[in-house]
Amino acid sequence: MSETPGSGPDGTAGPAPVRTEAAPRPPSLLALPSYLAGHAARIGHDALVEAVGRNGLRLPHFATLTALSDFGPLPQHVLADRLGFQRSHLGGYLDALEKQELVRRTRDLADRRRQLVELTDEGVALQRRLWLVAEQSQDSFLDCFTSAERETLTALLRRLVDAEDRGRA
Repeated sequence: MSETPGSGPDGTAGPAPVRTEAAPRPPSLLALPSYLAGHAARIGHDALVEAVGRNGLRLPHFATLTALSDFGPLPQHVLADRLGFQRSHLGGYLDALEKQELVRRTRDLADRRRQLVELTDEGVALQRRLWLVAEQSQDSFLDCFTSAERETLTALLRRLVDAEDRGRA
């Protein structure tokens, strides 16, 4: 194939085609940070989902337990907003966690219309165990990086997330 560098096969701008059996993914996509971040996120997400699933829970359950561990008791609507969950979906997740006696919902004494959600002792213990499992899944997922590289990657990704949060505020 003899394309001019910088032109695609149809004459549009883009990287020159690369014909090689050694390239398992399209080189043009590998030049896009958003493609790389999305693909890397899927790898890490799958590892985390599998690790949490071995304990009989789904990722939204783990996220809910972790948010309550970090923030303490919260009104149900605030918990949904902080997790980025639809409020109706959170209700279903809480039903499952409540059935397993990992969380409890009570009336908020400051506003009787609201439900406060908090971890039970069993929920605290499970969240701590799951956190260790989650960390192990991340260690496995990121084992190709040094600890300094992991810290840099986490800091850069955190900046992206923080920038989005500021943009929404």
